[in-house]
Amino acid sequence: MVFSSVAFLYYFLPVFLITYFIFRKNLVILLFSLLFYGWGEPRFLPILFFYIVINYAVGLAIGRTRSRHAWILVGVIGNLSLLVYFKYLDFLSSQLSMIAARLGFGALPIAHVPLPLGISFITFQGLSYVIDVYRGTVPPQRSLVDFAMYKSMFPQLIAGPIVRYVEIAPDIAHRAVLVDDLAEGTRQFIVGLGQKVLIANVLGAPADQIFALSAAERGTLTAWLGIICYTLQIYFDFAGYSNMAIGLGRLIGFRYPINFYRPYVAQSVTDFWRRWHMTLSRWFRDYLYIPLGGNRGAPWRTYLNLLTVFALCGFWHGANWPFLIWGLYHGAFLILERSGFSAVLQRLWRPFRHAYLLLMVTVGWVFFRADTLKAALSFLRAMFGDVAGSPLTPVGRYLTTETAIVLCAAMVLAVAPFTVAVNERDPVRPAMMVHIRNTARDVVLLLILFASLLEVAGGAYNPFIYYRF
Repeated sequence: MVFSSVAFLYYFLPVFLITYFIFRKNLVILLFSLLFYGWGEPRFLPILFFYIVINYAVGLAIGRTRSRHAWILVGVIGNLSLLVYFKYLDFLSSQLSMIAARLGFGALPIAHVPLPLGISFITFQGLSYVIDVYRGTVPPQRSLVDFAMYKSMFPQLIAGPIVRYVEIAPDIAHRAVLVDDLAEGTRQFIVGLGQKVLIANVLGAPADQIFALSAAERGTLTAWLGIICYTLQIYFDFAGYSNMAIGLGRLIGFRYPINFYRPYVAQSVTDFWRRWHMTLSRWFRDYLYIPLGGNRGAPWRTYLNLLTVFALCGFWHGANWPFLIWGLYHGAFLILERSGFSAVLQRLWRPFRHAYLLLMVTVGWVFFRADTLKAALSFLRAMFGDVAGSPLTPVGRYLTTETAIVLCAAMVLAVAPFTVAVNERDPVRPAMMVHIRNTARDVVLLLILFASLLEVAGGAYNPFIYYRF
C-alpha cells in the first residue's frame, strides 16, 4: 500500500485516524502499521518481525550485560545479513555466474530473491538504534510494544525519512496532539500528496517512455526532455513522500526530521548533499564517515572516506553497476570541491554556480535511472549529440500540453521558497494581512487536495519509485 493510492486515502487513513484518536495507544499504531506493510505482500511480514525482535533483544542485551562488543556485532550482522540476502544476492550471484562463464566453467545458477518493500530503510533504522544504544546515546526501549511500534511505524516505514529512535524517544513515551499539530500535519500531507500526484506522476510518464526508447529512436532533444522530467520527477516524488510521512507523523504527535530543503537551489554538489535526502546523508556521516576517520586525517584519507561512503550510498539505493557509478560520481565531485574547486566556484557569478550544480546532478541522474551501464552511456551519448538517428527527433509526442505546464510549474516550485507553516504573529505584517494570506494558502491547499484525490480515484499513472530501493 502506498500513500497515493485509493486504498490508503479513502479507507486505511480515515479508519486509522478515527481508531487512534479513540484509543490513543501505541498498540493501535503498531497494528495498523503491520496491516499497512502486509497489505500487498503479507509473506514479508516475518522479515519485519525479525528486525523488530533482533533489534529489541540486542538493545536490551547491550544495556544489561558487559558483553557489549559481542552484542553490537550481533546487532550489526543481524541487520545487514537480511539486507545482503534480499537485496544483493541476485547481483552477486549474477556477477559470479558471468565470471565463471568467462573462465570456461559454465554459467552458475542465479538466485532470484524477491525484494521486500522498504528493506533498506528498515535496516538503517535498526542499525542506528543498536549503535546509539551501544554508544550510550539513548537507553534501550524495554517495552516490546513501544519498540515494535517505532520499528514498524507506517508513515516512515517504506520510504523514509530515516527516523532515529533518539529523535522521537520522548514522543514514544508521551505525546500530546494539539490543534496546531493537526492543522500543520494536514497541510504538510496535502503538499506532499500534490507533489507526488500532480507533479511527479505527470512527469514520470514521459520520463519512463523516453528512457524505454532504443538508441535509434532517441534524439538529443528527446533525451534532454527525458532526463529533465526525471530530475524533477524524482525530487517531487521523494520529497512528496517525505512530506506526507512528516505530515502523518505530526497528526499523531511525532516530529520527524526534515528530509529535503530545496536541493536544486544548491551552488555546489557539497551543498546539494546538505539538502537532498538529509536523513540519509546524516546517517552515513554519523555511522560511517566519522567512524572511518572523517576529515581528521591526511587529505588522501579523507578522499578515500568520501569515496567509500558514496560508493555504499549508491549501492544502498540498488544492487547494480549504474547505482554504484552514480555514488562514485557524486563522491568524485565532493573530492574535487574539497580539494580546491569550491574556492574557484565561489569566485564565479551565482547563476554559473547554479548552472554547474544542475548540470552535474542532472547528468548523474542518468546513471540513477538507467537499468544498465550500457543504457546509461547510450542515453548520455544522445544527450550530447551522438545519436543514431536525427538529433532533432520530434519531442511533441512526449511534450504534451499537460506535461509542458507541469514541467514549467515544477521548475519554479523546485527553487521557490515555500512554507505551509502558520504565522499568526508576524511582526511586519498586520494581523489582517496574515489572516488573508493564511486563508488564501488553505484555499489553495484544499484545491490541491481535491485535484489529487480526483487523480488518484481516476486511476492516473502512479509509479512507485521505491520498489527499486
